[in-house]
Amino acid sequence: MEIRSYRRVFDLERRIYRVDRLRLNPGGVPVRGVVYFLAIAAATVIASCIPILAVLARALPWYLRDLALPGASSALLTVIRVEGRPFHLAAHALARYRSGPRHLVGLHPCWPSSGSRQGGRWRPAEILLLPDGSDCRMRRLRYTGPGAVLVAVAHERAVSRLGILSFAGRRPDLTLRQSRGARQPVRGEVIVLERASRLEVR
Repeated sequence: MEIRSYRRVFDLERRIYRVDRLRLNPGGVPVRGVVYFLAIAAATVIASCIPILAVLARALPWYLRDLALPGASSALLTVIRVEGRPFHLAAHALARYRSGPRHLVGLHPCWPSSGSRQGGRWRPAEILLLPDGSDCRMRRLRYTGPGAVLVAVAHERAVSRLGILSFAGRRPDLTLRQSRGARQPVRGEVIVLERASRLEVR
C-alpha cells in the first residue's frame, strides 16, 4: 500500500457503525453525511414554505421530497472530493474566491469600484533635480531664479551685460564654464539667483 501523505493516515473520518442495537452497514455511515442529510432536509422544508418554490416541492411525493432526495444528495456529497478536500471545505474555498477581490494594490485587496478593476494610484509630485557638478563634470542646463546653485568644481563665470537681447530672453544673465586643468576647490561655491535672473551652464 503506497501512502503519499501522512494526512491519509491521520485524517480519519468519523463514522457511525451502530445506533443502540441496530447495526448499520459494515463500512459505517459518515457523520459528515448525516450533517449533509439534515442540512438538505432543512433546506427542502424552507423551500416548501416559499410560495414560488412550494409549487415545485408539493409536486413531489413526501417520501421523495423528505427522504429520498436528501439521502441521495447527502450520499453523493459525501463521495465528492475536490483536490482531496471534502465538499463543504471545497465549496467554502470556492465561495471565498468568487466573492473576494481580484486585484492587489500595495499588497492590499482592491475592490472594484464603479466597474473599474484598478484601484487608486499614488503618483509623486514632480521633483526638480539640478546637478551640482559632483560627478566631475558640469552638465549643460538652464535655470531661472529665484534659487541657489551649489557648484563644487573649478569653473569660470561670465556675466552678460544688459541689452536688448538680454531683455528679449535670448542671452543668460550668468554663464558658467568648467575650467579644464584647474585645481578642484576645497569647498563648493553657492551662487544665489534673484527672481527672473537666468543661469546657463555650458
